[in-house]
Amino acid sequence: MDFVAIYLLMLLCLNIFTDSFSKGIPQPSCIKSERQALLKIKQQLKQPNMLADWKAGNEDCCKWMRVFCNTVTGHVTELQLGSSKDTITSSRSKKAGSLKLGGKLSPALLDLKHLSYLDLSNNDFGPTQIPDWFWNLTSQLQYLNISGNQFQGKIPDLLTNQASLVLDLSFNNFTGSLPGISLNVTVLDLSNNVLSGSMSQFLCHKKHQMKLEVLNLEGNHLSGEIPDCWEKWRSLVAIELCNNNFSGGIPSSMGALTSLESLHLRNNHLEGEIPDSLTNCTQLLTLDFAANHLSGEIPPWMGERLSKLIIISFQSNRFHGHVPEQICGLSSLQILDLSHNNLSGNIPSCINNLTAMISRKMSRGKISYKTSKGCFFDNMALMIKGTMLDYSNTLGLIKLVDLSDNNLSGEIPEEMTMLTGLLSLNLSKNHLVGKIPSNIGAIKTLECVDLSENNLSGTQLQSFSTSSFLGNTLYGPPLPTSKTLVPASKIVGEQVDNRKQVDWNFIWIGIGFWCGFLCVAYPLLVTNSLDACIFSILTKLKIKHF
Repeated sequence: MDFVAIYLLMLLCLNIFTDSFSKGIPQPSCIKSERQALLKIKQQLKQPNMLADWKAGNEDCCKWMRVFCNTVTGHVTELQLGSSKDTITSSRSKKAGSLKLGGKLSPALLDLKHLSYLDLSNNDFGPTQIPDWFWNLTSQLQYLNISGNQFQGKIPDLLTNQASLVLDLSFNNFTGSLPGISLNVTVLDLSNNVLSGSMSQFLCHKKHQMKLEVLNLEGNHLSGEIPDCWEKWRSLVAIELCNNNFSGGIPSSMGALTSLESLHLRNNHLEGEIPDSLTNCTQLLTLDFAANHLSGEIPPWMGERLSKLIIISFQSNRFHGHVPEQICGLSSLQILDLSHNNLSGNIPSCINNLTAMISRKMSRGKISYKTSKGCFFDNMALMIKGTMLDYSNTLGLIKLVDLSDNNLSGEIPEEMTMLTGLLSLNLSKNHLVGKIPSNIGAIKTLECVDLSENNLSGTQLQSFSTSSFLGNTLYGPPLPTSKTLVPASKIVGEQVDNRKQVDWNFIWIGIGFWCGFLCVAYPLLVTNSLDACIFSILTKLKIKHF
């Protein structure tokens, strides 16, 4: 999941508009004691050029780069000191993303009593122990991002006096067990640290309903069973537990999470069957259970109850039985990866009912889900053309069917060729027989196809030269040998591994779209009728106006 990611161009344009709108209105100067606190903070930091205008002679600190004040009181409310590409900065902050801060964290931060937003992400503080006083900031902040540094130490319990708190502590070197969190923490990203131990103390024995909406614990050393006590976490929209050492089964109490849209449990040691209680999670868009030891049959109810699913990734497990025909009822499904299991029987002939894979229209590049703090974006590791790649910005553009390395039999259904929006099709390493459907060339969008290691024949394709069959195991004329390979199009391999080419084709279209969108959004700004998702992002980031 791509946390705290936003449509940067749109918000920068909106910020410029707000600046222009407020010209001519008297703005209060910053508070003297807070200006002195900022100067103390700068003294402890390296990279003075990044904060070049933080000078005693510049009395109005509200005009300093990366400082944002309340336009009524003059109190400093935001410090945007991150260097990540997603950091929103003032139009005054030229080249802000190319510089990194270093040095030490100053306790003068505590003197900014009205500070609600602090971004220190992607800087270069080195292997630094977070001082104990720093964690006291969480009691007053609504947003804290210290991701992408080399901060060390244990994380204490995270408490807040605010109505909500977004915490991003990802991509550091924090150790120890999971911290306790207060009721009002709404987003918690502790991914890619060195946290260990069980989730039990963190998750269980809660007296009240928690407000947490996003929980990301990916890429740690957490172990033991995933606790079966999710009943007090009903606000959760996204759960990311990938790349840990969890064992046992998927807890049935996850069925209580009726707002859940994204569930990632990839690359653990989970076993057992998918619990029927997940039928209650009818808002799910993404199910990622790949690379575990799950078994049993793929539940038919998934195609009936989880009608909003866009992504199913169950690859590298121990599922058996048939591919349920009910899956054909998932009209929004864009990614179906059931590879590397023990599935048998025929490929359902109703597969053409996966209408999202038929459309050639460009869908949104990102798959997003809404929370009270704005839109967050999903990500997924996908195997395409033999290479595992992580997709986020272009995930919504991928349309994929991978049923490889199973025990499927019968013929490739003619209906498969009706999925004219497919990017990748992999049916290799099965026991498929018969002819390749003659109109497979109708899938003009295919960039990668693999039908190898089956018992397919290709005699209906004799008008093609031998070189046209590289990529598959085919038998019969015009092939001179019994084992030759065939691609689906002339562009196989040109764009799948070259992700910049794939991405930028749509990014430029996206930029044009959002520029056009702003023309429509302008009157909505005046009437306070922005879309709820965009409005909540602006509320969260408080871009220079309060």
